[in-house]
Parts: sequence; C-alpha cells; structure tokens
Amino acid sequence: MAGKGNAESKAMPKRGMTDSNKLLLITIIVFVAMYAGAMIFLGEGFLKAQTFCNLLNNNAALIITACGLSIVMITGGIDISVGGVVALVSMSCAVNLDYLNGNIFTSIMVALGIGLAFGIVQGFLVAYLDIQPFIVSLAGMFFARGMTTIVHSQPFNVANEAFQALKNTRIKLPFGSVNAKGVFVNAYIEIGVVVAIAIVVVLFCVLRWVKLGRSFYAVGGNQQSALMLGINVKRTRFIAQLLSGLLAGIAGYVYFMHVGSGSPSHASGMEMNAIATSIIGGTLLTGGVGNIFGTFLGVLSLGLIQNIVSSIGLDQAWWTGITVAAMLCLFLVIQSVIMAQSRKKKAAV
Repeated sequence: MAGKGNAESKAMPKRGMTDSNKLLLITIIVFVAMYAGAMIFLGEGFLKAQTFCNLLNNNAALIITACGLSIVMITGGIDISVGGVVALVSMSCAVNLDYLNGNIFTSIMVALGIGLAFGIVQGFLVAYLDIQPFIVSLAGMFFARGMTTIVHSQPFNVANEAFQALKNTRIKLPFGSVNAKGVFVNAYIEIGVVVAIAIVVVLFCVLRWVKLGRSFYAVGGNQQSALMLGINVKRTRFIAQLLSGLLAGIAGYVYFMHVGSGSPSHASGMEMNAIATSIIGGTLLTGGVGNIFGTFLGVLSLGLIQNIVSSIGLDQAWWTGITVAAMLCLFLVIQSVIMAQSRKKKAAV
C-alpha cells in the first residue's frame, strides 16, 4: 500500500508557482535590493519617508497608464497612443479651465471623454476589424499629438483658482522625518497617488478574481483555446483597449494635476516608459502573463533608477536611458528563461 501511495504521489504533478508569480517575485526582490542598496550606499536622502512618497507623487500618472497598457499586453496587444492621450487630456483640460470658463467637473468630463473616445475607436478597429494593434495605436499616437497642438500650440500654466487649490492639496501621512532644524515633518502624497493606488487595487482584484480578468489571460495565452472555452475573444480585446484608453484619460488628469499646465511636449516618451515598466513588472509582450502589482513595482523601479543615477552625479539623460535599457534587457532574459522552463515542463507532462 505504501509503495502504491508513493507511486501515485510521484505520478501526480506538483503544483508550483505560476509564471506571473515567479516574475512578480523577481521584480519585488530587485526593487527591494535596489532601494536597500540606495539607503546603505547613498545616505540620508533615501532614508527619508518623503523620498519614497515622491516616487509615488512623480509617477502616479505613469502607474495608471502602465496598468492600462499591461491589460492590453496581457491580451496579446499593445497601445502606444497612451502618451499622446495624456498630453491631449492635459492640454484640453487646461484650455477648458482658463479659456472656456470651465470648472473642475467639466475638466474631468473632458478627460474621461477623450480617454473613452480613444478606447472605443481603437478597440473597435483592433477587435472587430482585426487591424494590428501597433498600427492602430501608432495612428492614435500621431493623432493625439497633432490634436494637442491644434487645441493650443503654446505651453501655459493654469491660473484657475479652484484647480490650483486642488493641485496644491496634500494628504499628510502619520509618519515622516525630522528636518535640519529638529522639527518633525509629516510625509505627504498628492491626490493623484490615491487615485493610482485605488486603480491598482481594483485592477489587481479584477485580474485575480473576476471572470473578465481570467478572460484577459486566456485570450493572451491562446485565442483558439479561449474560443473553445466559450470566451468572446473580440469583446474581451475590445474591453482591454477600452480600459487602456479610459485609464489614459484618467492618467492625463492626474498628470495635469501634478504639473498644473498644458503643453504639446507633455508626457513625451510616456508610452515607452509604460511598456518598459510593464515588462520590468513581469508582463510579457507575447501575452498571457502579467501582474498589475508587478507593473506598479516596475514604475517605482524606473523612478528609483532615475533617482539613483541622479544621486551619484550622473545627471545627463542618457545615463538614465542606458541604465533602464540594461535593466530591461535583464528582465527580458529572465522572462525568456522562465518561459523556456515552463514550456519544457509542459512538454514533459
């Protein structure tokens, strides 16, 4: 009987970590190691709570944008229009407030409307007309950038008093640090950080426990298998693109609250940063694998790299680019190794 039990236990495959969880664990380890190294070797700045809070304040819009892009990437698509949408939203909201006598509510509606419009149009073209997502979103990126200049060609700061009050709102936290005068100063976050964290939590729950979230993974893993499971592939891809557009609209308003201005050059390169942080966070370009919490850590890792490079005196922009490129290559290699091992295990079974 004992021999039979041993034979059965050997025959049954052991259930290990999923590919998404493996990549998430690696992202967590790398981020913690980098932050600990910065605290040890670069001194006081990284020991202050406000330094971490500033990572969140400066990257709240990118967190939201990258989350939307991660959902599209999980389904096997791509959306490189998000940076242009963020710029268009910030410029349109600025014009609405300062030139069209708008208010906070109307400016938020403008942001949501632009995001939804891009999401619906691009989602329809990708899902129902089966046009390549890269081509569709490339056209969307050029259109958004062009429309930003048409809305207003010159950069300007928003003077609307209600908006300035909203922009300058700070949420004080119960912890902080002591300044040079010996006075305790509370750390703070901006409103945009609360929005970003709320979106991360909601999307994490959707992907983990809601049927729609499981459909995203199924479609990205294998569309034919997803069809056999009764999943509406076209609708799922459409919803992914729609969410990406909507989140880009929300990110545009969060970005607008952070900078307080409109400019055609706003959010330049944000789409590339969003792709990079999604990959660093464990989302595969081929689809089917990804984690929203990993994307969140990927954005923080990118911001941390920028802070570290600046702290060691390498202020030139190309040093940050080189460092990010090296980190991106590292994670692509790690992803390739993990996926190769996963394929071998499946073939063995």
